[in-house]
Amino acid sequence: MSAKLERLSLILRDVFGDALQSLVVDRGEVTIQVAASDYLRVAGILRDHADLHFEQLIDISGLDYSAYGNQAWGGRRFASASHLLSVRHNWRVRLKVFADDDAFPVLDSVCELWPSANWYERESFDLYGIMYSGHPDLRRILTDYGFVGHPFRKDFPVSGYVEMRYDPEVGRVVYQPVTIEPRENTPRIVREENYGDVGHG
Repeated sequence: MSAKLERLSLILRDVFGDALQSLVVDRGEVTIQVAASDYLRVAGILRDHADLHFEQLIDISGLDYSAYGNQAWGGRRFASASHLLSVRHNWRVRLKVFADDDAFPVLDSVCELWPSANWYERESFDLYGIMYSGHPDLRRILTDYGFVGHPFRKDFPVSGYVEMRYDPEVGRVVYQPVTIEPRENTPRIVREENYGDVGHG
């Protein structure tokens, strides 16, 4: 671990103490995890504390842990990860928080702290169904307003639930149940006797 990451880790542990559920340094990145009830308070301190000064929000990502590592996951299902940058100190941190309720995931919005969170939280809501309490305009941003479900959830079918097409008789786009038949794609394997042998072309 570099001296800079070690210093950042020590400051984070000192400032947040028991509020940190975990602090992981991996591949040159620091990730901290906090409870949903502490999320907004910790985010505010990350922005305003002079020794941290994470004045810029780079991204917010939704996460679905329902089949993490290709196996059953024992913890909460939905999380949000905020990627923060301190230009002043030239370091980054990832702030991760799990929603308490898997059936109706809700987290606090950080739009008042970082206005750039607006569209990222809308994207996370649209694709994962994570609600952000206090968001000024939480509505879909990538899918159609009539879209059913959240397509980045791991239990969402690859073909979706509905498809749309232009109906010339009605003169507009119409929705209908998916007509794609599920099929198994088995790759064709070509085996040549001398494949990969340099001496045989």
